Amino acid sequence: MQPPSEEDSAPPPPPIDGVVIQSICAAYDNDPHRMMDILIDTQAHFRWISPDAMHQIADLTGLSRIEVEGVASFYTFFSLTPNGRVTIRLCDDIVDRFAGMPEVAKAFEAELGIALGETGADGAFSLEYTPCIGLCDQAPAAMINDIVVTNLTPETAREIAARLKAGDTPEALVSDRFEALAPHARATRMVDNNIRHAGGVLLGPVPREAGLKAALDLRPSQIIDMVEASGVRGCGGAGFPSGRKWRFAAETEAERRVVICNADEGEPGTFKDRVLLTERPHLLIEGMTIAARAVGATEGIIYLRGEYAYLKPLVEEALAERRDAGLLGQAIMGAKGFDFDIRIQMGVGAYICGEEGALISSCEGLPGEPKTRPPFPVTRGYLGFPTVVNNVETLCHVARILDRGAKWFFDMGTDGSHGTKLFSVSGDCLNPGIYELPYGLSVHELLEMAGGEDAAAVLVGGPSGTMIARDQFDRRLTFDDLATGGAIVVFNGERNILEIVEYYMGFFVHESCGYCTPCRVGNVFLQKAIGKFRNGLANPEDIDYLRDLSATIIETSRCGLGMTSPNPILSTLDNFPLVYSAMVKPSKDRVRATFDIQSAIDGARKIAKRRSQIFDRDFTK
Repeated sequence: MQPPSEEDSAPPPPPIDGVVIQSICAAYDNDPHRMMDILIDTQAHFRWISPDAMHQIADLTGLSRIEVEGVASFYTFFSLTPNGRVTIRLCDDIVDRFAGMPEVAKAFEAELGIALGETGADGAFSLEYTPCIGLCDQAPAAMINDIVVTNLTPETAREIAARLKAGDTPEALVSDRFEALAPHARATRMVDNNIRHAGGVLLGPVPREAGLKAALDLRPSQIIDMVEASGVRGCGGAGFPSGRKWRFAAETEAERRVVICNADEGEPGTFKDRVLLTERPHLLIEGMTIAARAVGATEGIIYLRGEYAYLKPLVEEALAERRDAGLLGQAIMGAKGFDFDIRIQMGVGAYICGEEGALISSCEGLPGEPKTRPPFPVTRGYLGFPTVVNNVETLCHVARILDRGAKWFFDMGTDGSHGTKLFSVSGDCLNPGIYELPYGLSVHELLEMAGGEDAAAVLVGGPSGTMIARDQFDRRLTFDDLATGGAIVVFNGERNILEIVEYYMGFFVHESCGYCTPCRVGNVFLQKAIGKFRNGLANPEDIDYLRDLSATIIETSRCGLGMTSPNPILSTLDNFPLVYSAMVKPSKDRVRATFDIQSAIDGARKIAKRRSQIFDRDFTK
């Protein structure tokens, strides 16, 4: 008789209880548009989303099983196999890698006795990598369930793992009085805000409700006029004039309108919204309420990225306080007919949901796939109704503009780029963190403030932005020169540019929704081509191949991910040409290596489960 294996002895996950599933679905009125919330609660209870659970959810919400599974399988944080009771997600961003994450990961593996990508046989722990979690200023960082730990070292990793093995909860890593702490205290014990320079708009002194009070004395059209006159533009990177977006929504005939805050801050290297959500949640909600007043919306949604789950109690507390104070709900501040309330929609680990069409799809309980345009969200968005989508920083700016006036904001910054900007600075610098500064300063000036004067390269706007070299550090941070949603990642001369590019291309491959073939397949080809350069196997023609394929992906993709995914390659080809040319060299016999036989037959080795007598030089029978 065979002894039981380690897998056989593992305790099963909680059985799928139909009563629990019914209760979860009922909490959302069996509404298929709330599928994200239903699946989040199901996984929280059972540690996975099982086939049986999907069948029951489908029956209760009137969907097919395949529709439910389509949502469950789309998002990274949903699991179709049992998770451990504690899931540890290590941030695999390039900044975390350079800060020592590989050594941290080895320490967790050794202490927990499991490899990355595995769940322990006893069902206690799962260990995995995840892309950027918005903590680049305090890397290496990780999520332990919904608890965040930062500035990790191999020593602290071993200590954390030992405590968890001994029975401590993830919350106990923060405080043995975790439940007694206010949400803000919990958040700031986990994460340092790292506000290095507080400007005069968002991070300096801010009076409560001054903007909302001013808005109540104006007609909706006058609010929109003021927002337009201020020159404020979308702060997520695209820079579309906010007032124009609001006017389109307000002028579209509809029985319902919606305001959505995009707090899905997924661009690697960006963490400004994290700070605003922590320190200015009331200002954000005030801005959403002003937007609702302007466009005639009665409902709002804050789409909060799954990596910021630790901030959800803080935002919920602010919403509750405002309802109690008459600042949300019916007849806001006593204004008859001014009815508006907000719910939080949690994301579940999908970078693509930072694109507003994909975000709206997610809010509707669908896979986070971008929508075909036209129609645009301002005329036909959430559930088919006119929808204004702005990010956290933009909505906070609006509240301040209504308080201080359009001219006050317009006079800051430069022509075409008005007001202040929150810059998220990370990487190889002495003072990583948040800098609120007027538009128009140079990259060099920001590097001086952040202690990054020895930078050899700076990534402006994250991987979908631009990588520049030292000879361009005098360029200006504006919409018309170097536009950015906020990310400024500093790399010193010790970093391998091609390694950085290859990492970011892998990120885009992982995060593509897969709808567009050029994006789904083309980015894989681009990543493999960069691998050829790194391995010294590239031909001069490969440079043309990179440019031609990049142009095809940009021209044929239907959303911003595909339109910007080749940027790490294109900007480094333009600004670091010697990096590429140095890797294109003839071999000794003047024949270039256009084909890597070892890589080509690697798949065959795995299928055949044996090595090659011909091509493996060290092969022995």
